[in-house]
Amino acid sequence: MSTARDKVVPGPGDALIVVDVQNDFLPGGSLAVPDGDAVVPVLNHYLATFAGKGLPIYATRDWHPANHCSFKAQGGPWPPHCVASTRGAQFAPTLQLPTAITIISKATTAGQDAYSGFEGTDLDARLRADTTRRVFVGGLATDYCVLNTVRDACKLGYEVILLTDAIRAVNVSPDDGRKAEAEMRFLGAHAATLAEIGP
Repeated sequence: MSTARDKVVPGPGDALIVVDVQNDFLPGGSLAVPDGDAVVPVLNHYLATFAGKGLPIYATRDWHPANHCSFKAQGGPWPPHCVASTRGAQFAPTLQLPTAITIISKATTAGQDAYSGFEGTDLDARLRADTTRRVFVGGLATDYCVLNTVRDACKLGYEVILLTDAIRAVNVSPDDGRKAEAEMRFLGAHAATLAEIGP
């Protein structure tokens, strides 16, 4: 008889997607997510688990040109952030990304924004090439890039495990993070934490 724990233990057909854990989204960054650095040690456990099992790991990143449409100077809502090849665009230095990882760069042209790791990228094609059926998703920020990545993953037919101990929200409005989590569950994402996934 299977248990709830059996359903979230990573195995063949699973992949980990780490969303936008970049310096500009961490405390001190130009678009810092409150408590954003708290996801790093938790994600490191997930990274070690997936790497130890030889399962695919993807890390998405904003990789913007200096005149990106999402920046306030171009009429967008955000301050400049994650400009390609700058320190702000680099992954958090304490994020323990294994060498066998696929990096997905998004929103790489001036006129196109992308909150989802799938938008304008080959993430879906790569996951399918790895025969991935279920994705485990954590990172930043809950109410923007995590939400949109999960939306697209569900739309594309993947089973989604939302790593609720490895996400943090911007909360432009106080309830944005909570509402985003509720929407992801409504779309079919299953919530899990390290305690349920194990080593």
